[in-house]
Amino acid sequence: MTLKQQLIDDMKTAMKAGQKDRLAVIRLINAAIKQKEVDERVEMTDPLVLGVMEKMLKQRKDSITQYEAAAREDLAAQERYEQGVIEAYMPAQLDEAAILAEIDKAIAATGAASAADMGKLMGVLKPQLAGKADMGLVSKLVKQKLAS
Repeated sequence: MTLKQQLIDDMKTAMKAGQKDRLAVIRLINAAIKQKEVDERVEMTDPLVLGVMEKMLKQRKDSITQYEAAAREDLAAQERYEQGVIEAYMPAQLDEAAILAEIDKAIAATGAASAADMGKLMGVLKPQLAGKADMGLVSKLVKQKLAS
């Protein structure tokens, strides 16, 4: 079953169970997916759906930071709940050792040797690690590897 289909099934389940908060978050995810389909005229595959949800997670994290800085714990709690529902659909996150192993494989495959090769290396890593690792962390680790 595709991730998109799973979201639709879970939306129906949440409706039947009367889980209004969960239903609202799933509808937000589906709306973002549908918007991307319409805007880009593409059929959403699992990697594209994961990309949409990664973006939504980043927005939630930014919002939580801003709400906490403004002492709006009620709004921060709502964002944390939404973040939790979205994260439930994401694949398990890789630890730093696994990310470093993937970086080493990509370096061996591409022959990257300096910081000038970072774009080429990230082009190989991004599809492999999408949804499985924080790309900011991946970028930082790639810079460290290429600098040494």
